[in-house]
This record gives sequence, C-alpha cells and structure tokens, in this order.
Amino acid sequence: MTEVTTHQAEDDARNEDILIYVDGRIVPKAQAMVSVYDSGFMLGDGVWEGLRLYDGKWAFMDEHIDRLLEAAKAIDLDIGMGRKEVVSALLETQNANGMTTNAHARLMVTRGVKVRPFQHPSLSKSGPTFVIIMEHSRPKIPRPITLATVPHQRGLPMTQDPKLNSHSKLNCILACIAAQKAGADEALMLDVHGFVNTTNACNFFIVKNGTVWTSTGDYCMNGITRQKVIDLCRANDIPVFERNFSLVDTYSADEAFLTGTFGAQTPVSSIDGRTIGTGELGPMTKRLRGLYKDLVDRS
Repeated sequence: MTEVTTHQAEDDARNEDILIYVDGRIVPKAQAMVSVYDSGFMLGDGVWEGLRLYDGKWAFMDEHIDRLLEAAKAIDLDIGMGRKEVVSALLETQNANGMTTNAHARLMVTRGVKVRPFQHPSLSKSGPTFVIIMEHSRPKIPRPITLATVPHQRGLPMTQDPKLNSHSKLNCILACIAAQKAGADEALMLDVHGFVNTTNACNFFIVKNGTVWTSTGDYCMNGITRQKVIDLCRANDIPVFERNFSLVDTYSADEAFLTGTFGAQTPVSSIDGRTIGTGELGPMTKRLRGLYKDLVDRS
C-alpha cells in the first residue's frame, strides 16, 4: 500500500520560487537561512502555528494568532511583535508571493541565536528568530488514513504540555516512525491513563451510533479545527462528547476521522488492522466536512 500522510499535498512547481519571511526580510527560498546557533535548530526551543488560505481569507486567523502568542508567553518568549505586527508579516509574505487561495503558512518563532551551544535561555542574547514559510498547498490525501497504536504517549503538562505547538516534536516523530514500522500511515497515541487521545499529527474523533466522540482534551493539542467540529456538532444537533474512551470503543466505531488545519477532516480506514466501519469516508464525516466548508466560507 502506498504511504500516505495527513499533510500530503499536490506537487506544485511554484513552491521552488516562493519567498520566505525571515526576521523582517522577504527573501528567496534558497537564501532563507538561520544560524546553526539558533535556539530552534539547536534545542527545539520555540513555538509555531499553521494557517490555511481559502479564497483570499486566512481561516480563523484570530484564533491561530491568539494560540501563537499564548504559546510564546507560556514559554516566556518575547517575540518582539504585537498582534498587528504578526498579522502584517503574514499578509506581507502572502502579497510578496501573490497567493490568493490553497496556501499554507507556517509561522515559527524561536528564542533566537545563542552565544554558546548550551541550553540556558540567557545564552540567547540576540532576540527571537521569526520565520514564515508560505507554500502553494492543496491537500491530496488519496485514501483514508491507516493508524497503529504506539507505546509513545501524549504526556503530562509538567513534562511537556501537549497543548503547546512546540518545535520539540521528537516524541510525535518517534510515534510516527513506530506506526510506519507497524505498517500504518500514522500513529494513534494514548494518554497516561491508557485512553485514546490523539494521533502524532492531528486530533482524533470516532462516530458511534450517530454520536461523535473525542478525547477530554486534557492531553492533546487544543486544536482549532477540533473545536470548530465540536461547535458545529452542537449547532447542528449532532450529539458530541469529550470523554475518556478505550481502544475497545474505538475498534467498534462506525467511523473515525482526524482534524487539523491542513487536512480539515481526514477519514480513517483502519486502526491496528481492524477496519473501521466500511473503511471509507463515512456519512457523518462527509456531513461535517460540508458544515466545516460552509463555516470557512462564512468566516
């Protein structure tokens, strides 16, 4: 079976010539570089945010910028910019690239360049590094995703809070590697109590008997698309529950799907070799896709 990921996109030759924002400058892709002493490269010390451009509008931009600024504050990182400046940098990069739709932006902020190659934050004396990568990006996920449960957990807040979009993604990367070695596309991760939680890259939902379930949210990224799906269910009389549930509940689900900024709602065909429902896009997932598209169009 051909390998598929939740961030798979159509090839687009225009991405070879994109312009990238680096600390206030817009530069060609080949010139977009940061120091080997940068805190993000050296230690994963930074936070990031992803946004999608639909028909000239950045979907739910306010919520995404809020999450970036809140994450920076949580790790005590002064990004040196306010909300207006961050939005201005985003729009400047968009205009420089002439992008109007089907684009994805990744905003990355690190603690900046260190004077010596060690972890203490006081060694980052030059101020933050701020980069925006913006690509032409139309999702192309040719079939439903397959998942495998892995031993890697989404941990407790006092270790590394899973609600942070941190540059330190090694735990999730190792989870993805374990899933691929098990023959699946991506990983299904449990929480510290053994309840189904999230995947290595997206939030996770199941559908059972006309009701939609997702985790309590205690150990997963506070996904903006996740919350939009919950809100859409409540607004359209679809019973939705944020609850603890196990793999036993999951294997017998009628449908399963993932949510994320890039792929919106991505169907899941199998988990640990068990076919979920028909193994195809289910009616509830299809309905939620339509409701989400309408919401994006209205926003």
